Parts: sequence; C-alpha cells; structure tokens
Amino acid sequence: MIRPVALWLIAALAIVAALALGETRFGAATERLLSPLRFAAVDKPASGRVVVIAMDAASTASISRWPWSRTHFARVLDRLRAAGASSVAFDVNFSSRSDPAADEALAGAMARADGQVVLPTFAQPAGADDGRMIDALPIAALHKHAALASVMIAPDPDGIVRAMPFGTITAGVARPTLSAYIAARSGSAVDAFPIDMSINPASIPQLSFVAVRDGHFDAAKVKGRTVLIGATAIEMGDRYATPIWGVIPGVMIQALAAETLLRGVPAQGNAALAIAMAAILALVVLRRRGIGWIIATGSALMALFAGLIIAVQHVAMVYFPLAPGALLIALATAGMVLRHILGTFRQQRLADAQTGLPNRLALLGARKAGTDDVVVALQITNYDSLLAVLGDRSTADAVLRIAERAGLSSSDGIVYRVDDRSLAFTLAAGDVDDAMTALRSMVLQPVDVAGRRIDVSASAGVARRASGPLESALADATLAADNAQRAGSFWQYARTDRDGLARSLSLMGELEDALAGGQIVVFYQPKLALAENRITSVEALVRWRHPVVGMIGPDQFIPLAEQSGRIAPLTLHVLELVLRDSAAWRARGIAVSAAVNISAKLLSAPLFNTQVEALLARAAVPAGALIFEVTESAAMLDPEAAVAALCRYRDLGVLVSMDDYGTGQSTLSYLRQLPLSEIKLDRSFVQHCHENVNDGLLVRSTVDLAHDLGLRVVAEGVEAAACLDFLRAVGCDYAQGYLISRPMALADLWPLLAGGDAARQVA
Repeated sequence: MIRPVALWLIAALAIVAALALGETRFGAATERLLSPLRFAAVDKPASGRVVVIAMDAASTASISRWPWSRTHFARVLDRLRAAGASSVAFDVNFSSRSDPAADEALAGAMARADGQVVLPTFAQPAGADDGRMIDALPIAALHKHAALASVMIAPDPDGIVRAMPFGTITAGVARPTLSAYIAARSGSAVDAFPIDMSINPASIPQLSFVAVRDGHFDAAKVKGRTVLIGATAIEMGDRYATPIWGVIPGVMIQALAAETLLRGVPAQGNAALAIAMAAILALVVLRRRGIGWIIATGSALMALFAGLIIAVQHVAMVYFPLAPGALLIALATAGMVLRHILGTFRQQRLADAQTGLPNRLALLGARKAGTDDVVVALQITNYDSLLAVLGDRSTADAVLRIAERAGLSSSDGIVYRVDDRSLAFTLAAGDVDDAMTALRSMVLQPVDVAGRRIDVSASAGVARRASGPLESALADATLAADNAQRAGSFWQYARTDRDGLARSLSLMGELEDALAGGQIVVFYQPKLALAENRITSVEALVRWRHPVVGMIGPDQFIPLAEQSGRIAPLTLHVLELVLRDSAAWRARGIAVSAAVNISAKLLSAPLFNTQVEALLARAAVPAGALIFEVTESAAMLDPEAAVAALCRYRDLGVLVSMDDYGTGQSTLSYLRQLPLSEIKLDRSFVQHCHENVNDGLLVRSTVDLAHDLGLRVVAEGVEAAACLDFLRAVGCDYAQGYLISRPMALADLWPLLAGGDAARQVA
C-alpha cells in the first residue's frame, strides 16, 4: 500500500517542477517544441476573405527581368480595383526609386484606388557587423496615396515562426502589422499573438500575378475581399519555417496571421489555471496500482489534458500553456512508476524469487514485540534429489507445499525461505513439543507436485530467540537441524555450546597436520557374500584419532572437509592407506576387495583423477581390487560429468558402486547409462524388509532388475537374523551391517579375514 505521505510528496514535487518550468528558458523551449500538437489535430479551411496574388514561378517566367517594372504592379492594381477588391496590401519592397515613369504609373494607380492600398514598412540590419537597424519606408511618391503597415516577421530562437506582433515601430512611429491592419485589430506594439497554424495555407485563395495583370482571372474571386500581393516563387526568397507546414512564403504567413485575427484576438490563458487542471487530473494517477495501470492512466490523462487545452484554444481562442501541465502529469506518472519499481525491488529483495515466500532478509527484519518465542529451521534433506528429478519449477512447488504445512504450526502463519533447501518460522515457546510432533506428521506426508506424489525428507532445529539477535537464533536452529539429520531424528533443540562448535570448526585448520602425522586412520566394515557365506569385501571408513579430543567420527569432519575444499587430499590419503592394507592382506593370501567412498565434488575433478591414476600405477594391488562408492544424488546432480568420471574409473579397472540407492529418484533404466558393477540398497529399505511388505517388495524387485542388468546388490544396515534370511531368499549378493560386523581397525580385521570360511584363498 502506498503511504499518503509518499503521495503528497510526489504531488508536491510535480507541482513545484511544473510552476518552475514556466519561468525558465527551458520551459519556453519545451512549449515551442509542443506547439505542433496544438494544430496538428485540426485542419481548418481559410475564411476566403483574404486572397493572395502570388508572384509565382509563372509570373517570374513571364516577367523575366528583375526587379520588375512598377508598371506591372500598376496594371495589377487597376485590375483589382476594377474587379471590386475592398483593399490591396503589398508585401513588396518599394523603399527605393526606380524608373520615374514606372514610379509615376504606380503612384497614379494608387491614387485611383482612392485609399484602398496598404504599403509595407520594415526594418533591416545596416550590415553584417553593424548592430543598427535601418527603417525602410515606401518612396514619398507612393507613400502619400497609401496607408503603411509593418511586414516584419520575427521567428523564434529556433528559426520557426509561431507568432506575429500586433505592430512595430518604424521611423519612430508605431505601425500595425499587415495582419492587424487587414483584420482591423488593435494591440500594443510590444505584444504578439499566436498564429493559428491549423489553418491550411492551401485553402487560402491564390491568383497568379501575371494572370491578374493580363486580366485572365475571375473577378468574383476578389470582389469585396482583401488582396495580399507578395512573392511565392522560390527564387525570390522571403520564406520562413513553420511548425506544421514547413517552409512557406512570407506572404502566406501574413495571410495566416490575418486569418487568425479575422476569427478573433487570441488570448493568453493563465498558467496557474492550466497547472491546477493538470493537478486535478494527476490525482487519478496517484490512486492507480500496478505499473501497467499507472503508465496507461498517465498516458490517457496526458492526452486528455492536451485535448482540453487544444479544444479551448480552437473554440475560445484562449491559449493556455501546455508544457507545465503536461510536465506535472508526466512527473506524477514517473513518480508513481518509480515508487512502484522501488517497491517491487524492495519486495523482490525481501522475497524468494522462485516461490514468492518471504526470504532470510524478511525474517531478520521482522522485529516482533515479544521475545518469548523460538525460531524453527526446517531443512529439506533430499532437496538435491528433488531438484534433479523435478527441475526448478516443480521443486519450488514442492517447497511451497511444505511451507503451507509448516505455516499451520507457526505462531503467525508466516514461513520464510532462508535458503534453497531451508524454511524458517517462529513459534511460541510453550508450544514446541506439540507443534514439532504435528509438523513431523504433516511434513513427512507425500506432496502432490505436477501430478506426482513426492516423498520429502526433512529435519528441523529449534532455537530459543530470547533477547539475542534473530540471526544468531536462526544460525543455531539451522545447526540443530543438521545435527538432527545426522542423528536420524526429525528435530532437535539447538545446543548452546558455541565453544564446542568453534572447536569443531578449528579442526579444519588441523586437518593438514593430522594427515601428515598419521592421525587419519581407516576402519573396515566387512561385507558378507551371501551365496558363499564369506567375507569377500570390506568398506573403508575414515576416522580421526585426535591426540586431544580422541576418536572423531566422519560425520564431524567430512562435511567440513568438503566445504573447505580439503576433501581431495583426505580422500587420496584414505585411498593410499587402503591400497597399503590391501597389499598386506593379499600378501597373506587373502583376496578381499575394498570399497572407498568418493565425494560428489571429486567426480569430475581432473587433478584428483590424475592423482588417483598415479596411486594405482604405484600400488602392488590390481585396480580390480578397489571399489569406488558414489552416492545416487551425486551421480544425478550432473549426469554427464558423472558418466564421464565413472567411465574413467572403469577404464582404470576400478569397480564402481552406487551407494545409498533408493534415497534419490533415479531408475534402473537410468543406471544402465552408468558403468556400475553394483548398487547398495539404503538401510532405510533394508532394515525392515523382512517384516514390512512394501520394503520387501522394493528389495526383491530391485535385486531382480539389478541382476537383469548384470549388477550385484549390496544390502546395508542388516541388524537382524530374519532380515539376513530374507536377503538370502531373494538372491541378494552381499549383506553389510552390525549383524555381520561393526567397523574395525585392521588389526582386529585379520582374524575375521583369515579364519574358517570367512576368507577366500588366492587362486
């Protein structure tokens, strides 16, 4: 909603700018620029009361000598008097003497006209470098038989004629202009009136000078009319630019000015009144919403304002200024557009672009009165899988569905998207347990997206806001959600042990020394070949034997190593240890393959692959004794890069296994594109497959289809003997889990590998 203060500010600035425009040279220039609008919409015919006798091209061709003998003008004057012209006005310079006989002939014709003749007077510069003006008057022989009128035309600074003065002063005498004389209108010599350029010059009656001289014209066309005689031929010059009609002869401008005054004397309208009218119209713009409506309304009001100004001009002959009012409406429109854009930018800054949900900045800026609440961070833990399968738009829809459910638990119904995979909201402190139980029930239900039912995995963290900054509470809640996911629970309270968190972060600074000092060790978890009932493979699991903290699990430092870019040297170190240990047990006659986990970040890292090749080349172990395990989500995140990297491993002889199969969204048809040797069924499907019908069907069908594709199947998370029996029954290849063995150091692994049917001798 637009605040009233903003509306008044926009209106005030527009009015001040409009008033100021009228007092500046820029305003006058703008008014001149807009002048064609005043006349372009209307095409008026001339009244016919003024007739132009054109000294045209035909006349110059007939009278080839210039200047023309004044006897020609005498004959034309006699013809016009005989035809009944009411008066004859010359726009021809008679200020110098010519042939005496010709001067006498013209003077005689003028005397016979009995005061019906008007001769021109004007002022002209004395010279190029002389600022004086010299007045030009007809010679005395002609002057005594005629009235004098000014024919001076004063273009605007841009060289275009738009107005005509009522009079000028020549030889110290104020004289009317030719147009004022013809129309019998009086006015101050310092005042000018706008010429009505909507009158079409082509509608002004014209007769050729030579045709009139020779009597070849219709006398009815001049009877009772005022006649203007002037040059129209291009070679005679005397031409001026106009706003509408381009460059036209000076005599036509005199005729247009006379036609204007014959209709009435144009009046200058009050600028403040025009601005007030524009301000009233602009109020409509200030009430519009939406940038399209604002622009459309502003444009319509500009057209309406211009139409009103032009209508008053043509109907009442009152010329109100157009530029200030138009500027006012334009500024009001621009101000509203700018405010809408700024509001949109602010909204976009505080909203998630994909879902429209308020974002992290909106949450941090939401300062509520009470502090007795908590912040809940809800993380979508399988977001990457959703994105890989559904794409951006459908994944955003899934996030919206989850946000709608989370909103039912929030204290105010507002849910914020604080990053791609995380939502946040506030909750009353006393409602946490019940609210989180309800939230778990709602969030873990499948959501309908693009006609598909999608399972969403999530974890949540809760942090008390208290009186501290909201940002800290959000960070604590996010960390708690991470901990909940690692612990396998839906939600956790945030721990306040920031010193412990700082210590875990400092581990990354110690990792390089740990690699060099032998603190990074490998534990092995056996995998049982079900058909042979033998341990034929192990999975290498990294541990950090810290001299101060003690044994550190991979969940505490592997994610940090990935985030800090240290995962490559850590993986290479583990691979080197595994190759060394594998060489040791093969030297004892035990051929057991070893699986090493490869981070998604390393799948397409050229330097890492080169270093792996170098390790394999130096190792005393065949590459086929190694299995590289990659996660399903990592393989689907960038399928092309994954296929290229995995094919490279296969070409080296390394076997490839897809870890955590079933937690993502890939299909076995997609797996055919990957150079896999085996897939590992995730523990979430395996643990209860012997007692849960759906899990059992999934395991059985996956085993059958994998075998059809030539793949081995490893079931991880086996903890019950009944589960192991089920896996044997469905033909699963390998079992891994606490029922078989927990992860153990190499020294503890020797007896298991070497004893009884648990080992397989080298052929």
